[in-house]
Amino acid sequence: MLATRIIPVVLMRGSQAVKGERFASWRNVGNVAMTVKVHDMRGVDELVLLEIGGSLPSMSLVRALAGHCFFPLAVGGGVRSSGDAQLLLANGADKIVVGTAACERPAILGEIAAKIGSQSLLLSIDVKDGEVWSHSGTKRTGMDPVDWAKQAEAEGAGEILINDIDRDGVMEGYNLPLTKAVSEAVSVPVVACGGAGIYRDLDHALRSGAHAVAAGAMWQFTEATPRGAAEYLAERGWPTRLDTKKRPTISVGLREVSNVTGAA
Repeated sequence: MLATRIIPVVLMRGSQAVKGERFASWRNVGNVAMTVKVHDMRGVDELVLLEIGGSLPSMSLVRALAGHCFFPLAVGGGVRSSGDAQLLLANGADKIVVGTAACERPAILGEIAAKIGSQSLLLSIDVKDGEVWSHSGTKRTGMDPVDWAKQAEAEGAGEILINDIDRDGVMEGYNLPLTKAVSEAVSVPVVACGGAGIYRDLDHALRSGAHAVAAGAMWQFTEATPRGAAEYLAERGWPTRLDTKKRPTISVGLREVSNVTGAA
């Protein structure tokens, strides 16, 4: 059985990490480079890095972060073509996250998958009031999330990140019915996101059919750690990557990474 992935989500504007609630009230919570380094030292399974400003992330920043990461890095924000996806991979991303562009033109999923492979393509679905929203939760699409997930799989998405906007950042638990409905509708891995506050929430999402669990505020504002989550889940029968080895020390490049701004 494959190990259950525990995935931090880092939202950013330029070189600043940001956090909000319900896709609003955004505030800076630190430097992206330092935030990613902390997760790397914790030995996380994977990390999702999303630029919320509507444009592609800085390529120099992606290169710098990828050069100091010992885990797969999924990067998104402003991806609107297969060329954008290839550019991010060329600069160190391991997976590409697509959201708004796919809502506007579903065929982009097939175009990107043809260039980089479905296994490297993660579709982000943001849901509010039972409907898919785009443009960082500011525009209604009229699409049903389950129907969209099935269509996206057929188009070429290799993985789906499902996020309930009303639960994002409030740490009151995932939308389990939504997680279950999407997980049962598709055969590709589903990552539950939006709402985790305690380790039990992760267990509940997995029991609802999720293949992996993602969180942001939980790691930022509580004492919870991905290692603690892995131990908790392992005790409940979920296979996890409990790495007992000491993580490599990153002794170079932090100042260089921290000083990277929006330059491509």
